[in-house]
Amino acid sequence: MRKEATLSQHRQENVYLAIQAVQQEGPFSVQLLCEIAGIPRSSYYKWLNRKPSSRELENQHLMDVMTALYEKVGGIYGYRRLTLHMRRQTEQQINHKRIRRLMKLKGIQSVIRRKRKRYARSAPQQVAENLLNRQFHAEAPNEKWVTDVTELKYGSAQKAYLSAILDLHDNTIVSYVLGHSNNNSLVFQTVKLALQAAPGSTPMLHSDRGFQYTSLRFKTLFADKLTQSMSRVGRCIDNGPMEAFWGNLKCERYYLHTYSTFEELKKDIDAYIYFYNNERLQAKLNGLSPMEFRTKAA
Repeated sequence: MRKEATLSQHRQENVYLAIQAVQQEGPFSVQLLCEIAGIPRSSYYKWLNRKPSSRELENQHLMDVMTALYEKVGGIYGYRRLTLHMRRQTEQQINHKRIRRLMKLKGIQSVIRRKRKRYARSAPQQVAENLLNRQFHAEAPNEKWVTDVTELKYGSAQKAYLSAILDLHDNTIVSYVLGHSNNNSLVFQTVKLALQAAPGSTPMLHSDRGFQYTSLRFKTLFADKLTQSMSRVGRCIDNGPMEAFWGNLKCERYYLHTYSTFEELKKDIDAYIYFYNNERLQAKLNGLSPMEFRTKAA
């Protein structure tokens, strides 16, 4: 019975907090909001004029921290990632359900991801087996890489292409190149930069069956430096981690801005990938950023 009474009290407090938040940010009277909520106005004012409990003061502090962090990253974090950052910032073991509840009270939510466009693939000159086979865990850095190219736009429907390589051990973006054309040079340069950043390594490189990866030139250049693996036809999930990174980049940065020039786009891509590698905490990396996890492993 005591537990049920405590839950009822928390629910009532949430109603009062919601009325307070809506009334402060919109042209709504307290009387109207109380009528909608089905509570007496006197009860709301009694609650409003009471001495705040320690729980309420703690919630207010958490909402201040949450709002500042949410605004700092442009609203790209949902409750799970906000929880990770807030745990580090406050040095408290905060439950993610509590942050989700506080986000609802503040009326904030993360940006919504758009669906990815699908493109036809050209006939391959050579293909590799799906050696990765959705085994997305790697025991050490530079053991398994995934890669892909995505299309971005700027100016008056002008196109740019971003090629990147992601390490499955720590989700670090090992290398990337933004170019004006989706061609062999774009992909070859990305692979060369990754190999330069990891001297002495011979990773597995998993890709889709794009023409750059299936070209005989690619095999000639890199056959003795890496082992190729390729997704099955029409199975985007075979390259799931790379698809997930494109989704994060577009949802958290690209879709939130417009770019007049290639230089503006490149500056924002550079900034996001630095943020992703060094500051964006990930639950599956024990609450660390990719570079923190990579450095710790080293």
